[in-house]
Amino acid sequence: MERKSVYETPLNSRYASKEMQELFSPDHRYGLWRRLWVALAEAEMELGLHITQEQVDQLKAHLDDIDYQRVSQLEARTRHDVMAHVLAYGEQCPQAAGIIHLGATSCYVTDNADAIILRQALTLIRAKVVEVLRRLKDFALQYKDLPTLGLTHLQPAQLVTVGKRATLWMQDLVMDLADIDHVMSTIRLLGSKGTTGTQASFLDLFGGDGALCDRCEALIAQKMGMDKVYPVSGQTYPRKLDSRILAALSGVAQSAYKFGQDMRLLQSFHELEEPFGKDQIGSSAMAYKRNPMRSERICSLARHVMALESDGVMTACTQWFERTLDDSANRRLSLPEAFLALDAVLELYANVTAGIVVYPKMIQKHVMENLPFMATENILMEGVKGGGDRQKLHEIIRVKSHEATLRMRGEGLDNDLLDRLAQEPGFPLDKARLDSLLDPKLYTGRSAQQVEQFIRQEVDPCLTGERLAQMGEISV
Repeated sequence: MERKSVYETPLNSRYASKEMQELFSPDHRYGLWRRLWVALAEAEMELGLHITQEQVDQLKAHLDDIDYQRVSQLEARTRHDVMAHVLAYGEQCPQAAGIIHLGATSCYVTDNADAIILRQALTLIRAKVVEVLRRLKDFALQYKDLPTLGLTHLQPAQLVTVGKRATLWMQDLVMDLADIDHVMSTIRLLGSKGTTGTQASFLDLFGGDGALCDRCEALIAQKMGMDKVYPVSGQTYPRKLDSRILAALSGVAQSAYKFGQDMRLLQSFHELEEPFGKDQIGSSAMAYKRNPMRSERICSLARHVMALESDGVMTACTQWFERTLDDSANRRLSLPEAFLALDAVLELYANVTAGIVVYPKMIQKHVMENLPFMATENILMEGVKGGGDRQKLHEIIRVKSHEATLRMRGEGLDNDLLDRLAQEPGFPLDKARLDSLLDPKLYTGRSAQQVEQFIRQEVDPCLTGERLAQMGEISV
């Protein structure tokens, strides 16, 4: 019988995609470290330091065959993770062992690799946000004309349409994309700054030539697929970057939470429903239950992402002078977990939006229960056109509305406001004319046109030319 006696994060075992897990995997992270050491050695060789092509070639030959067992042994002895990897890499590349990490400090590999990983992870998040937008676009266009009860303060208000409501979810995501794009445009490599950001070690290596220090950084960035480095730094890249990234992730989580919460409420009203599997069990005790568990999971995981935002804030503001090490353990947790959790949120979001079930009859029932009240302004205007006195008609409608409300709430009966008005002596509109004013489409304003205009102006530009993420069915 298989035993599982060691804690494993549910972000890996249950929630996040394989694609996102790979970005934060040891293979990817430490593979980047080795590529950064190769980029450093190549740059130093090209700028005239005594490094041979044979040494560089040997480093390149061992980019991905990392001996993790040996690294663990060396770290247990040295109590230093980066030096353990340097030594293990050197054992595999004996000709190049003496030039690995030349002039660099630990943050050369840790922070430069992190900047690359964070950019890659944001790229994946962005693609998934775009895919959710695409699915919401299809949904909004399909239901742009379907009237539904608008709610303010969770109380009946003027009518909207199902598609118009979806544009509110979409608009949040469009704003999130703008934030992601801005943050991504600011991500830079730390470069080769040395222990306190002064490049003193590199200045010494290059014989006091500052221009070669700058050229070395530019070459490293180019070799790693980045176009900029931070012009100044302490030992690390500014932890403000982490704070800004976590804020952008939190923004997406907030948008997803809003959607998930709305879906949960609408499912309780029996108007919309998230996909429900043929063999899915809603409750171990109540066999009839159809719980919105995917939307609930969206909210649950999104809450975790939002909470992690504060880690970035506290880390950024507590960095002492050129650096402290109280950021390290926190960043190992907060940054990967925020990405993994949000990745899971977006997988769920896409899954739900691809299969939302709409119940038009239930939506219509709720609309018609409340529509007589919403039609009273039109009724008042039509009554005046029919020769009635505006103030007298207003008083009649006010009194009869309260009577109908009391009947509905006190006796649990339907809304009979129109019957009451038609029976009122001297009221200028008969029942047939009153009924003709109860077409829900008369009360949705510009909802349908707003859906089309919003998608054309705001959503379609986000989709044009974008590589959409492949997000299929997920285990729920």
